[in-house]
Amino acid sequence: MAGENSSADGGIRPADRLPRIDAVDLARGLALIAMTTFHFGWDLELFGFAERGFATQAWMIWYARVIASSFLVLVGISFALAHQGGLKTRPFLWRLGKIAAAALLITIATRIATPNIFIFFGILHHIALASVLCIFFVRLPVPLLVALAAATLALALYGKSSFFDAPWWWWSGLNAFTPRSSDYVPVFPFFAAELAGLAIGKWLISSGTADRLARWRPNGGIAAVLRFIGKNSLAYYLLHQPVMLTILYLVQLVVG
Repeated sequence: MAGENSSADGGIRPADRLPRIDAVDLARGLALIAMTTFHFGWDLELFGFAERGFATQAWMIWYARVIASSFLVLVGISFALAHQGGLKTRPFLWRLGKIAAAALLITIATRIATPNIFIFFGILHHIALASVLCIFFVRLPVPLLVALAAATLALALYGKSSFFDAPWWWWSGLNAFTPRSSDYVPVFPFFAAELAGLAIGKWLISSGTADRLARWRPNGGIAAVLRFIGKNSLAYYLLHQPVMLTILYLVQLVVG
């Protein structure tokens, strides 16, 4: 991630490249661990170790939304930090391609395994689209980004219409009903999280906090594990459910 300084003509030029910010990886690792706990509750119900309806209780649903939102805020922060001096096209396209391919894999796998609640626009689908949208918003000033985040939430609350009930509009979240899916993260309201993250990331840069955070190196085994998970978030996301499902299946074989 590059630093950012004003050039003689008033533009922005990239400065010396900053080290990777461990604090962002730690926060991402914590969000992924929290996500794992939610999915574990879902899996317990799936295998009959928890009563039916456990994973769809109101507090579980809100827990999932908070986790998803925190992860998406970090997407916005990371985008602002990584592309502060201008879009790094090659790394951006490489990352976008991996996320899009993983999202397609999730759709195919869940369409086969759980056709009634398959994932057609889950968190990976959302991140892929939001990453493209961030290109058009990252240069905006912080106050405008905050206002747009609030407007996104307001539109999600008050802009729903049966006009958007056709399946090809479900990605928007403006549909009047909620389609069945085990992971549904539409643009409205969740893009508000990326916009908020962009605002936070730009503030971190302008205030010099990003430079200070880049020099912070947390110690300890837990921090190392969280950093590793945060740095390899896509692989962790793809692997954690198959691992947990396999473990619970083996437990079920033993205990009946």
